[in-house]
Amino acid sequence: MGKNKIARFEENKTLPNVIQPTREQAINSFEHKGKWAEFFGNNNPIVLELGCGKGEYSVGLAKSFPEKNFIGIDIKGARFWFGAKEAIQEGLNNVAFVRTQIELIDHLFAENEVSEIWITFPDPQIKYRRTKHRLTNPEFLAMYKKILKKDGIIHLKTDSEFLHGYTLGLLQGLGHQILTAHHDIYGAAEYMPDTPLLKDIRTYYEELFSSKGKTITYIKFKLKDE
Repeated sequence: MGKNKIARFEENKTLPNVIQPTREQAINSFEHKGKWAEFFGNNNPIVLELGCGKGEYSVGLAKSFPEKNFIGIDIKGARFWFGAKEAIQEGLNNVAFVRTQIELIDHLFAENEVSEIWITFPDPQIKYRRTKHRLTNPEFLAMYKKILKKDGIIHLKTDSEFLHGYTLGLLQGLGHQILTAHHDIYGAAEYMPDTPLLKDIRTYYEELFSSKGKTITYIKFKLKDE
């Protein structure tokens, strides 16, 4: 492990907007579950970014929507260190980061505690044997349903045409409500209500993929009531 990475891990321990529970703590005794309003000091809507990477989207959304609280989740703390530091430097009190596995999020949030979820450029897990790790598979959707409010929104932004198509087919097959779907958000001629969110905030990976000529896709959807 490089010295810079070690230093970031150590500094994360001191940052007020970074939470790093052990797996046991996350599963059995996570102190903020059902109490995120106390952590942020308000009852504003909570928005998650899953697999937040360097935290660009979480921070960008927090700047754009001060009336909401944002939480970036990733297991790679040395990456979201960048976002956590920027948030502190910018004086953003409505964004935090949690270092944990995404499959544990139903232990971190109570039922109906989350208003929106952003899934930004996840690993598409193309190999069939790894389907269970795909962040829009039925198991993950069921997990999101547990913590989302009744009309909660999920956003998927990806460069993977495979993941885009897989998710669209899955949502349609399961009867979920697709609100918006675009195969190329930067090439779309028609007006998109979510344009400021989709084009004004770019992650490191989005810049990388776009520079290689990959199209960026987007789906916005709601999960059906049981």
